[in-house]
Amino acid sequence: MNVNQPAPPGVPYGQPQPGYTGYQSSYGGQPGPVIPPSPYGAYNGPMPGYQQLPPPGVPRAPPSSGTPPASSTTRVPSGQSAYGQFGQGDVQNGPSSTVQMQRPMSQPFVPAPVAPPVNQPAAYQPYGPPPTSAQVTSQMAGMQISGPAAPPPSGLGYGPPPTSVASASGNFPGSSQYGSYPPNLAPPTSLAQAHPGAQTPQRSAPLQASNFPPPAAGASRPPSTAGPSMPGQSFGGPPVSQSNHASSPPPQAQPPMPGPPGPPPPMHSTQPGYQLQQNGSFGPARGPQPNYGGAFSGAPNFASQPGPPQAPPPKRLDPDSIPSPQLNELPPQQKTRHRIDPDAIPSPIQVIEDDRNNRGSEPFVTGARGQVPPLVTTNFVVKDQGNASPRYIRCTSYNIPCTSDMAKQAQVPLAAVIKPLARLPPEEAPPYVVDHGESGPVRCNRCKAYMCPFMQFIEGGRRFQCCFCSCVTEVPPQYFQHLDHTGKRVDFYDRPELSLGSYEFLATVDYCKNNKFPRPPAFIFMIDVSYNAIRSGLVKLLCEELKSLLDFLPREGGAEESAIRVGFVTYNKVLHFYNVKSSLAQPQMMVVSDVADMFVPLLDGFLVNVSESRTVINSLLDQIPEMFADTRETETVFAPVIQAGMEALKAAECPGKLFLFHTSLPIAEAPGKLKNRDDRKLLNTDKEKTLFQPQTGFYQSLAKECVTQGCCVDLFLFPNQYVDVATLGVVPHHTGGSIYKYACFQVESDQERFLSDLRRDVQKDVGFDAVMRVRTSTGIRATDFFGSFYMSNTTDVELAGLDGDKTVTVEFKHDDRLSEDSGALIQCALLYTSCAGQRRLRIHNLSLNCCTQLADLYRNCETDTLINYLAKFAYRGVLSSPVKAVRDALISQCAQILACYRKNCASPSSAGQLILPECMKLLPVYLNCVLKSNVLQPGAEVTTDDRAYVRQLVTSMDVAETNVFFYPRLLPLTKVPLESSAEPPAIRASEERLSKGDVYLLENGLSLFLWVGASVQQGVVQNLFSVPSFSQITSGLSVLPVLENPLSKRVRDLIDSFRAQRSRYMKLMVVKQEDKLEMLFKHFLVEDKSLSGGASYVDFLCHMHKEIRQLLS
Repeated sequence: MNVNQPAPPGVPYGQPQPGYTGYQSSYGGQPGPVIPPSPYGAYNGPMPGYQQLPPPGVPRAPPSSGTPPASSTTRVPSGQSAYGQFGQGDVQNGPSSTVQMQRPMSQPFVPAPVAPPVNQPAAYQPYGPPPTSAQVTSQMAGMQISGPAAPPPSGLGYGPPPTSVASASGNFPGSSQYGSYPPNLAPPTSLAQAHPGAQTPQRSAPLQASNFPPPAAGASRPPSTAGPSMPGQSFGGPPVSQSNHASSPPPQAQPPMPGPPGPPPPMHSTQPGYQLQQNGSFGPARGPQPNYGGAFSGAPNFASQPGPPQAPPPKRLDPDSIPSPQLNELPPQQKTRHRIDPDAIPSPIQVIEDDRNNRGSEPFVTGARGQVPPLVTTNFVVKDQGNASPRYIRCTSYNIPCTSDMAKQAQVPLAAVIKPLARLPPEEAPPYVVDHGESGPVRCNRCKAYMCPFMQFIEGGRRFQCCFCSCVTEVPPQYFQHLDHTGKRVDFYDRPELSLGSYEFLATVDYCKNNKFPRPPAFIFMIDVSYNAIRSGLVKLLCEELKSLLDFLPREGGAEESAIRVGFVTYNKVLHFYNVKSSLAQPQMMVVSDVADMFVPLLDGFLVNVSESRTVINSLLDQIPEMFADTRETETVFAPVIQAGMEALKAAECPGKLFLFHTSLPIAEAPGKLKNRDDRKLLNTDKEKTLFQPQTGFYQSLAKECVTQGCCVDLFLFPNQYVDVATLGVVPHHTGGSIYKYACFQVESDQERFLSDLRRDVQKDVGFDAVMRVRTSTGIRATDFFGSFYMSNTTDVELAGLDGDKTVTVEFKHDDRLSEDSGALIQCALLYTSCAGQRRLRIHNLSLNCCTQLADLYRNCETDTLINYLAKFAYRGVLSSPVKAVRDALISQCAQILACYRKNCASPSSAGQLILPECMKLLPVYLNCVLKSNVLQPGAEVTTDDRAYVRQLVTSMDVAETNVFFYPRLLPLTKVPLESSAEPPAIRASEERLSKGDVYLLENGLSLFLWVGASVQQGVVQNLFSVPSFSQITSGLSVLPVLENPLSKRVRDLIDSFRAQRSRYMKLMVVKQEDKLEMLFKHFLVEDKSLSGGASYVDFLCHMHKEIRQLLS
């Protein structure tokens, strides 16, 4: 859907308007089929049997081909079809019941006179008496996701009719699930009953049968409760929980009922309200899911008995009288039940798929101001025509409010996630390097902004006006060029800085430390040789790998060999330096035992060129494991090791990187000594924040010294117990380095992951001794920064090292009024030393629109970037506030964002409707994933170190990484054509999407799981694992056997392609259904309730709606 289309004020995009009969809007901007209303009402109690009899006296109306009467009161959302059923073994993004229960509207139930048949999802009640009365809609009685919203027809906030009855989700083991009501959800007892003659309202769009293709053969549906018999099925006894999935054809779309429209009848309390649909309105009608067929067109083969006459329905109750489903208030038997069909609420998979289909084929041309780029999950090519590629900069909104009051009202954070050295795909050219010689880059005299496409040349090209501060500056004589008839310089297209959004300048000596050009950087490998490191085999493995890895140090362009010099240190309680000068026959070792006053005992021969000293280095790497083979030293130091590396770089007068390989808490007597302070009793208390804070201020000041020297630290940790990542990570964090953690390291199972990470880390391009500044045009300014860096003032981001994976997130605030005409500009300038020792400036420019209407702001937001910012904001918040306060603040801010949209951009409608902006309809599901993450809501098995580690990782992640980290990718594997090279279509991250007969791959950028269902075919097991049966698969397996068959090759290729897309190697874990490891896997099924108390997506959506309504009232 085009998020930039202008919307008429007060009319929602994404909804049909009453009175416009043929108009159909749909999910993703694609026209969808018009759907008929479902003729099936709620199932209100067990039924001994079904007869195929129409009710007496109520004829079925023929399909209407004309326009419905003007008095219609409910809308049909377009793009929704009667959703197809799936055969055994197939995957779906559809509903979860084993058998769908459906009845014609006109045929009330005999044994259950209490609730009238209604266009409602079935509320299953396998056992027990029917409730005494029906409860009226919940506060979610008509969710919509839309742009500015169309007014609902008279007096009703109801969504569209269901085309099939939604199921209760999950797999219910027994009857107790449906026993009593909690005190706060007791059903009202005085509601009148509906009369069979009272018709449900007719729809305001012409009705026709769904025209989607039939489903793929053999699709599976997740386990859930059974229902009444369907064609081809016998019905015996009460419904029971089933271990596998039955499938059934869906009912044919039914024509509408004749008769005057009336108010909606009350609904069953277990499913209050209509359900939210893909394109916004609430109701169980579901649109087609990506990659699956639509409704089956066969006729339904069942009906129910006629019932006694019932009274006409009462008016709709006030939704406020129904409390929101707060997890902690629900009794156990209600906790597992959804009131809303999970398929009727916004699906991340659907949004991702739509964006790929709509925007993946065309290149993204950056010429226009304020364009919202395709999603990070879409593969697209960027053509730079004056604005920086979204690979370098992504914003939370591309249309920012003109005034600070408007920004405060909306509460949408204005932020940019900047990745200055991002790697580009092969089809995109790296930034051009511009050399202006000794005069250096042309800049504004006042604000020092660099020449860019938005500068305005005046007076025939002799001067230019700065687009950031409006100051007029003389053009240097050597840079002068005439203007053409449009006021552009005639060399506009010959100069990257005038025509492109991103480019580099070669820096002059003025941009260098001490006015001297820098020397090429150095790498120092510092290896822990204490007992733990030797015993685990780590030291031997590392020394073997370094012998070959040193041939692959980063090099500039076409250089034959790298300019980077290397040095080696080993340590336990003392430090050992090695002289590997090329003229020596054998390496020499020097020991420094005075760790309190660290110095480097040698200069000449410590940092060497690899090719010159190759034989001496190899000799050293052979000797290290043998030298310390019999060590009994268990204690280690840590801070003195970093000091030693920093001093060595200082003495060599060059920037560089330390690679530290460390195994245990540094408890030996030395500066920076730490104690074990891990205390699970602090969880959920006000002191929990101390677990994320460093133990001592010593490492903060050490980090500052490292940044000053241009010394970046990458830390590889191999802990068997608590090592205080929160403290050890301070120096890597502030120097722009990385942390890698391999708990309980074992060579057999972890070497591939460690060596892969090490190779990538050593080989990647890094900018050293970097300073970044973000300039903005008048009206906004950068006020806050998030990421791995150090700041000694309020404007300069200092990074001892910066690689292509790291981002800096910048928040902007208003300091003046902006103008819609001129928009807003951002310029990010990064000054750094390349790996060949060349000083460079990399410039990225981006122009944004400004708006005076809130609707324009909401139409140009980017939810993935917003979540990236909110996660970083929250993860920083846990350092100073209790975790609960951080969670509450996140929920509150998002509720304010959505309430402001509802109040100012959507047209008036029932308070029972949740209306979400089209661009932000995934905000609730993604926000819930952030709230349930290990940092903000840890499970019992999550260690303090794990939380500190993840907190630090997320701080510098880019938008694509946070997207998959918080909402993992889940892919079914056995239904994919083996000859196809495309990835199989993803499904939603929920247990009810899993079929026992399938195999799934799940990844989140750090972990990779292969889940095997218990009923998977024998041939699949044989082809993947080379064992004859499911029971013989080794649980926890981390490597798939290399087998010569198409399925094995396909799955291994898929795993390899996943790993290639991520910045860290993902270790595979094979998980069997109902195995103890499955709990670990289920933690990543983020739409479900988590064991640590996190809400399911459905429950959280209800909670968000309650929060929004409180704000609106």
